[in-house]
Amino acid sequence: MAALASLTGQAQTIEEIKDLSAFRNPGPSWQLAGGVYANPDRGGAFAVTPGRSVLVHLPGKRKAGTDLYTRSEYGDMDLELEYQLARGSTSGIWLQGRYEVRLSDSWGTRHLTANDNGGISGYGNAAGPSGGFGGRPPRLNASRAPGLWQTIKIAFRAPRFDATGRKIRDAVIEEVTLNGTLVQENVILPGPARGSEPEEEAALGPLRFLGSQGAVAFRNIRVVRYGPEGKPKADVGGRPPAPIYVNADANTTLRSFMDIPGEKRLVHALSAGSKEQAHYTYDLDNGSLFQVWRGGFLDATPMWHSRGDGSSRPRTHPVFLGSPVPSVAQLESPQADWPSDTSGSGFKCLGYLMGTENEPVFRYRTWGVEITDAPHALDQGIGIARKITVKRTQQDDVPLYHLVARAGQIRKIGPGLYLIGDNAWYVRVGGRAKPILRRKDGALELLLPLNKEISYSILF
Repeated sequence: MAALASLTGQAQTIEEIKDLSAFRNPGPSWQLAGGVYANPDRGGAFAVTPGRSVLVHLPGKRKAGTDLYTRSEYGDMDLELEYQLARGSTSGIWLQGRYEVRLSDSWGTRHLTANDNGGISGYGNAAGPSGGFGGRPPRLNASRAPGLWQTIKIAFRAPRFDATGRKIRDAVIEEVTLNGTLVQENVILPGPARGSEPEEEAALGPLRFLGSQGAVAFRNIRVVRYGPEGKPKADVGGRPPAPIYVNADANTTLRSFMDIPGEKRLVHALSAGSKEQAHYTYDLDNGSLFQVWRGGFLDATPMWHSRGDGSSRPRTHPVFLGSPVPSVAQLESPQADWPSDTSGSGFKCLGYLMGTENEPVFRYRTWGVEITDAPHALDQGIGIARKITVKRTQQDDVPLYHLVARAGQIRKIGPGLYLIGDNAWYVRVGGRAKPILRRKDGALELLLPLNKEISYSILF
């Protein structure tokens, strides 16, 4: 397999780094794999599946951690890739081998520093007589849980030098977008970060992937390389309207339409934002919690600008839990097909109440019983907990089930702990519930029998 796949245009070259042959002298701590996964409760290492699509760093007692340096050298560039960290691991992406964007297990961290996920490392001693750059923490914590795939995009402008080799313009990290959230913008880099290799600045340099501080994996590495003339100036065009944001400094709710990409518009949706900065949207027509996200709450510009269209959208990239379908259903057996809509169930939304912490508690009637659904944000914003309760009569023995997740992959990785999809989110089942993991129509479904009460957490 070729290390680099390139498409050349007038101003740029697109390269995809696909295997270890793209790097100079990769050490024994690096290998190729088909996939990796980790238990977020345990630190240290990945479990690895066979294949060649993922670059994995697994240091050990007999395999000291080493860094990767690309054979190619770059000036102005845009970099996009996916990465995954084991619990407690750290890594970094060094642009030109000199300027570092940190990759860290910062899940649930409240007070961010330049060493956290999406931070930019400093150089020198900013408090000393010669000054220095103290680094830049990310604007907010957009990190996913350890063992989940994360996406980072970096736009970089290299330093400029005159004909004598004198630097005339500093390097700039124009943007860092982490999991769809802008966490850095227009950061001027006066010099190489501490630990830079090489130490002297230049017009070109390799990409360096830090591999000496724990288990890390990379995939889908894509570089847009710009020629000697550098990046073209962006065509700004017409100025977009100033965004209208809804913040969640305290627990907050907002009713609006919500569009699902590639699917339909939900017309009875409620979004709940938390002071823990973990948010969700609930479909009142199905009793379904279908997306969660972290960071900024809502962008209400589409709803409130000019005439508006009634819709809002998450301010950061959400974790999509699946198409809204009935959350609770009566099944003749644990292997019966899950209904695609509420037809025949007698579903009726009974609205919602506001709890003591100003968090909504949803109520609806279906299959002759009354359901109470109480989601709330977990401490430190690491996920959403959900408790579903059934109010039955003495004569009622309706066999009910709750659909927790449907995905192409669902893997049990610990007691009551499931990894959903392509390492996208976790489910932790509480209490004495006995989950049912079944295959239906080419997908896997995770169900919970619903007699009186169930509870579980969505971790992301």
